[in-house]
Amino acid sequence: QVQLVESGGGLVQAGGPLRLSCASSGRTFSSYVMGWFRQAPGKEREFVAAITAISWSGVNTYYEDSVKGRFTISRDNAKNTVYLQMNSLKPEDTAVYYCAGNPRTPKDRRDRYEYDYWGQGTQVTVSS
Repeated sequence: QVQLVESGGGLVQAGGPLRLSCASSGRTFSSYVMGWFRQAPGKEREFVAAITAISWSGVNTYYEDSVKGRFTISRDNAKNTVYLQMNSLKPEDTAVYYCAGNPRTPKDRRDRYEYDYWGQGTQVTVSS
């Protein structure tokens, strides 16, 4: 059973940075596709970013349009951890952020139902 634990959330002023971490207990973390999703009050959980497993060609990353150029997803397989560096934060980024893992290549990395494992979430609040 894989456990994912997010950390790093908090309150930040608009324009500021924040880095989220997601630590995995799984021994096969390096082969997982990892994603970050977020859910604001009264809204559906939405895709933020995803990163593939490391292959001979490196990794591929994917972003939701509204965070491109501001957020960066990365992974450290030695630490079984995936990160989400968030810069230039906006009030509309306020949400609970979840990390998710999939041991297989999902058909659609943006589809939350493609992910098998989820963390408990960490709150990010951006004040204006």
